[in-house]
Amino acid sequence: MKKHNFSAGPCILPQEVLQKASEAVLNFNNEDLSLIEVSHRSSGIVEVMEKARSLVLELLKLENKGYSVLFLQGGASLEFLMTPYNLLKNNGKAAYLDTGAWSSKAIKEAKIFGEVDIVASSKDKNFSYIPKDYVIADDADYFHCTSNNTIFGTQMKTFPDRKGLLVCDMSSDIFSRELDFSQFDLIYAGAQKNMGPAGATLVVVKEEILGKTGREIPSMLDYQVHLSKDSMFNTPPVFAVYVSMLTLQWLKDLGGIAAIEKINKAKAELLYNEIDQNPLFEGVAATEDRSTMNVTFVLTDDSLKEKFDAAWKRAGINGLGGHRSVGGYRASIYNAMPLESVVVLVDVMKNFNN
Repeated sequence: MKKHNFSAGPCILPQEVLQKASEAVLNFNNEDLSLIEVSHRSSGIVEVMEKARSLVLELLKLENKGYSVLFLQGGASLEFLMTPYNLLKNNGKAAYLDTGAWSSKAIKEAKIFGEVDIVASSKDKNFSYIPKDYVIADDADYFHCTSNNTIFGTQMKTFPDRKGLLVCDMSSDIFSRELDFSQFDLIYAGAQKNMGPAGATLVVVKEEILGKTGREIPSMLDYQVHLSKDSMFNTPPVFAVYVSMLTLQWLKDLGGIAAIEKINKAKAELLYNEIDQNPLFEGVAATEDRSTMNVTFVLTDDSLKEKFDAAWKRAGINGLGGHRSVGGYRASIYNAMPLESVVVLVDVMKNFNN
């Protein structure tokens, strides 16, 4: 039986992507060589990198708008450091919105470089909502936010309109919904949440904002160095980039972000409707801030946990357990999650305890 994979990351990927990737591992471009043993300087791999970067700009509608794309390593966690290294000026100040574990870690790194103004936080209610009506100081070098909070199941529905730089960690909802991506000056995302396997980190940056901090930046942490080498300053994560490229092409063939957003909304509505109408379950996140990628919920009667766990496991469901800081359950319904798998989970919930 094929498992229904609700894991929060590494993410579920389209079956056709997995098939093509497995073939390339054995024989890349009919060269009788494996993708993972071909030189990253070879024409085939350079073409993969160029296509992946091009697809990112096309899908985000950022072509010819001054943006460049990087595929780096270190995950979003390294971007917590690289962002202030590249954008926070000497004796400068950065503004951060604290909405969960990952934004808290980003704040910790930024404090190494300068003053950090936490404009608002939802820590008071265990990050179960997105703060509203906060004020961002005009003199902040940049404002940083996390669009989707994987652990707590919250998602920003709107973003502040400001003259200063806007930075967003989109690790767990990149390419899942239509936004005006040109409002962001820097976007970063670990590939393993909604785009590919672990090992690659996507960075989309407006080139004109770089080189203005007044500090010397180590080469490996300098966006300008990586841009000058087309993401190949050092050996890139070839396999992760290749699979990301395949996933981006799959998304384009599907109809792009507009098409997948409709599917994602249908999946989320189906699951949230069951949570709201079934007295055995209760949602964790504030209703207006619910994520369409990570659905968090709990049992209203903890004594039923063992029985419910057995029920969803019998149905071939994997990765439904909630994060230890929240408990309960978390259904991650990323782009590649088919509606059919959500139907299976909802049926388990409907029939549970009958």
